[in-house]
Amino acid sequence: MDNPTSAAPDEKPPPPESAKEKSIPAGPPEVSAAVARLTSNSIDELHKLISELQKMQEFLKSEVDNVQRQIDSAVAGINIIVETISPWKGLAAGSSGARNFRAGGPPANIEQRIRGG
Repeated sequence: MDNPTSAAPDEKPPPPESAKEKSIPAGPPEVSAAVARLTSNSIDELHKLISELQKMQEFLKSEVDNVQRQIDSAVAGINIIVETISPWKGLAAGSSGARNFRAGGPPANIEQRIRGG
């Protein structure tokens, strides 16, 4: 079974490319177990953090929705006020002064009676 890609028995395997590429350093079993335990704890903490961040995201989304509803309600109220006041604006724009505005109203009648009219 000669395979051209297999290494000869007296050749050494190629050295690792980089020490950083190893995920867990080779060493005594106690060290490997400690590293595995720390890694597991770190992963658990990251999962807890992700869960908390997702809860915070949901809370912020609900707050944004609440604020948007309040803004929509306020804008609707302002629109009602503007629609109610707009006819009055036309009346005020047609008069040139306060006297003309009062000319046909009850205060004008009172003034005429006082003057003897």
